[in-house]
Amino acid sequence: MRAYSVILIAVVTITAGIGFSRLDTWVDDSGKPIGTDFTNTYAAGILANEGLAASAYNPLVQHAVEKAIFERSDVPLFTWNYPPFFFAVAALVALMPYGWGLLSWVAASLTTYLLTMRLILPRPETLLLALAFPASFVNIGHGQNGFLTAALIGGALHFMPRRPWLAGLLIGLLVYKPHFGLMIPLCLMADRRWITFIAAACSVIVLSALSVAILGIDVWRAFLQSTDVTQKLVFESGSTGWEKFQSVFAAIRAWHGSLVLAYSAQGVLTLALAVFLSWLWTSNAAYELKASALATASLLATPYALDYDMVVLAVSIAFFVRHGLTHGFRDYEITVLAAAWIVPLIARTAGGLTLIPLGLIAMLLLFAVTMLRALHDTGVMPISQRAIAQA
Repeated sequence: MRAYSVILIAVVTITAGIGFSRLDTWVDDSGKPIGTDFTNTYAAGILANEGLAASAYNPLVQHAVEKAIFERSDVPLFTWNYPPFFFAVAALVALMPYGWGLLSWVAASLTTYLLTMRLILPRPETLLLALAFPASFVNIGHGQNGFLTAALIGGALHFMPRRPWLAGLLIGLLVYKPHFGLMIPLCLMADRRWITFIAAACSVIVLSALSVAILGIDVWRAFLQSTDVTQKLVFESGSTGWEKFQSVFAAIRAWHGSLVLAYSAQGVLTLALAVFLSWLWTSNAAYELKASALATASLLATPYALDYDMVVLAVSIAFFVRHGLTHGFRDYEITVLAAAWIVPLIARTAGGLTLIPLGLIAMLLLFAVTMLRALHDTGVMPISQRAIAQA
């Protein structure tokens, strides 16, 4: 594990260094800025600092600012789709020049993610493996917020048994990407973790009040009005590229399935996940298995999960490994863990060439193996079936 991690980090570092050496500006030969998706955050931050936060949800205004940042007319549009909460980050990074803002954002969110992983799995090799996790490179390349999402979900699950109020606060902060929190309230209610539930609700209320007090109510109106455009142009049309998505919805759309079929399949999967998690979180299964399953389901339950969001999968793997280091691993579990670890490196390429959603398949397998382990450990699975599964 250490050898492959070092090799992967070295290859990515050398490749990135060669790429940077060929650049004269922060825009590559294709007209795309370095840190691509960070562009929308930086542009929205500029507008927020000028008292024009609501204008960030106007694609024409947003695009004009993005082109002005790089002084190039061929910069593509990166729409601002986040709830107003995320203006706090955007406004902060926009106080710096673009390069320093991008570097600060990546460094801060990466550090938070690595520290969270070390808390979950306090072993010498954890930081190396977490850094070398291929989804980390995808996230850095896009200047995206997968590190923050993973840190919030992982931190909440880590602190939940001992510091439920802190866990609730972290869950509340996840409201900047609410589609990754669909399964969390269900699990909190199933396990009767009312302190965490109340703390999360209170933090969301406070954040909402602060956003209105600082940015005004118009920013919320603009956000709500923009959601329909975001859904149709950015998501349902596939303009982002179906190979980047790792969801049942995206897989069916990539195979030219209808919107009705895609939404129906996603709904069936989400409902099935809710049923499985409801049982798991009310059972006497180990907490590590509950945490691992919830982190994986957070990705599976939403149609809007991209390959850089799979940084959250590191949280799932870490909790499962923590359980396995105490109770042992079955051979097929190690195989699935290895597949889940490496899949973000090839998921986008495989999806583009073959339309096979390897990331989705790996996440489904990891969730299934986690549930199977829980059935084994709780004694729900009959002895004959357990013997067959082990064989």
